[in-house]
Amino acid sequence: MTYASDMTHVVLVFDDNRLIGHLYGQFDQNLALIEQKLGVDATARGNQVTIRGPHEACARARDVLNALYERLQTGQELTGADVEGAIRMALAVGSQLPLPTLEPKTRLQLAQISTRRKTVIARNPAQDAYIRAMDRSTLVFGLGPAGTGKTYLAVAHAAAMLERGDVARLILSRPAVEAGERLGFLPGDMREKIDPYLRPLYDALYDMMPPERVERGLTSGAIEIAPLAFMRGRTLANAAIILDEAQNTTSMQMKMVLTRLGDGSKMFITGDPSQIDLPAGQVSGLVEASRILEDTPGIVQVRFTHEDVVRHELVAKIVKAYDDDSRHRLATRETREGRS
Repeated sequence: MTYASDMTHVVLVFDDNRLIGHLYGQFDQNLALIEQKLGVDATARGNQVTIRGPHEACARARDVLNALYERLQTGQELTGADVEGAIRMALAVGSQLPLPTLEPKTRLQLAQISTRRKTVIARNPAQDAYIRAMDRSTLVFGLGPAGTGKTYLAVAHAAAMLERGDVARLILSRPAVEAGERLGFLPGDMREKIDPYLRPLYDALYDMMPPERVERGLTSGAIEIAPLAFMRGRTLANAAIILDEAQNTTSMQMKMVLTRLGDGSKMFITGDPSQIDLPAGQVSGLVEASRILEDTPGIVQVRFTHEDVVRHELVAKIVKAYDDDSRHRLATRETREGRS
C-alpha cells in the first residue's frame, strides 16, 4: 500500500522545444510507457512535464526523461526500445551488479559505444556491464540467449577500436557447424565459403562503419575473416578478435583460439550455452572455458538472461518458455533416474 506521505511530484522543464515531440513520442507514447513501467503519472504541458507518484518512482522517471533528452540533444534518434532501455537502467540504479567493471551509480549513466556511423547505448544493466567490461578488460565472455545484443555490441566495440587506431586489425571468426555440409564443399574462395556463417557479424559491421570502409578493410586485411581451422599457429597481436557462436567450438578449438591472444589485443567471445549444435556427447568449448576461467584475473564473464532480450518482447517470452521447458525436462529426468 502507498500512503499519501510517500507521494511527491517533480516538475521538469526542457529548453529546446524542437526536441519535445521526439521526447514525448507520438501521442505521448513515451510518457505513457514511463507511466506504465514506473508507476507514476506524467502530465505534459508544452515543454514542462509534471511527474506524480512515490518518491523513488518519480526520481527514476526524472532520470529517464533527462537521459533521453540528453540523447536527443546530441542528435541521436529515439526509439521505443531506447525508452525501454532507459527505464530498465533506471530500475537497476542502486543495485550493484556482481562485476568488477561496475562502480555504484548515483544517477542514470548509460555506457555507450560511438563510431562514425552510430552511437550504441546500453539498454539494460547487463549490456551496461558488458560495454564497460569490453572497455577495461582484455578478454570478455558474453554468454546468454539470442537477442540480448552480445554479438552486436562486441562488433560495435571492435569497430570503434579500429576507427580510433587502438588496434590495427579486426578479426572475425565463427565456427561453421551445421547439418551435413563442410566448408570445402561450398563454391567460391575462402571469403565466399565462410560468408554465410558470418553474416550476423557483417550486418553489425556495416551498421557501425561506412560500407566503403568495410570493403577497403577486407581488401587490405585490416578486417579479416578467419575460419577457426586457419587460426592455428598464429599470434594475433594489436587486434580486436571476435569469436561468435562459441558454444559450437570443441574444447581443443576453444583452447587454441584463447592462446592466439597477442600483445595489444583484445578478445571478445560470445555464445549461447543453451544452443549447442555439436554432436551428442561432445563437450562445448565455451561451457568448459567459462567454468575453467571463472576466477581468472583479467577475464570477465557477463551473463545475459531472457530479461535482457532487446528484440521484440515476444522473443524474451519465447526464450523464457524454452528455458523453463529445459529445466522441467531435466528435473523430470533426474527424478526418474533417482527412482531407478
